Amino acid sequence: MVTILSIISVSIIPFIITIILVHGYIKGVNLYDEFVEGAKGGFKTALKIMPYLIAIFVAIGIFKRSGAMGLFVNIISPITDILGVPKEVVPLIIMKPISGSGSLAVVKDIVTTYGPESFAGRVASTMMGSAETIFYTMAVYFGAVGIKDSRHTLPAALISHLAAVIASVLVCRVVF
Repeated sequence: MVTILSIISVSIIPFIITIILVHGYIKGVNLYDEFVEGAKGGFKTALKIMPYLIAIFVAIGIFKRSGAMGLFVNIISPITDILGVPKEVVPLIIMKPISGSGSLAVVKDIVTTYGPESFAGRVASTMMGSAETIFYTMAVYFGAVGIKDSRHTLPAALISHLAAVIASVLVCRVVF
């Protein structure tokens, strides 16, 4: 079974690309021109969202280096204690909505320090796969289409993040 899954995981992307190319060829699409046009559009989108990305990365750097992260961890730790969240995972709860790479570094720290079989390691790993990088995603998608007013997106996303945190802890408590 593992061998079959390995074969599928290695071959699925080339298979999908081949299907797309064959389909385009059958439909008579000039594949090279469409590829260049798509790349041009992707480059324009990248330029359009660049200011949003720079802003979010600068904000992350300031948040981490200013000591605000440690202060915020101390402020919310009474709540996380009630919810049964391991204190080692609190920086991940804060970092995950802000930065994917920052939260990956936090998970690496947790797994290196406490081990992948520890409760904190399992919760961190589960949370990493359950929660979204809210601010980065909003910056990219809203920046790409020029949306300035996020309305209900941020509150809904933060509620979903809280749900992912609670679910990660509960699932790990039940399963492990």
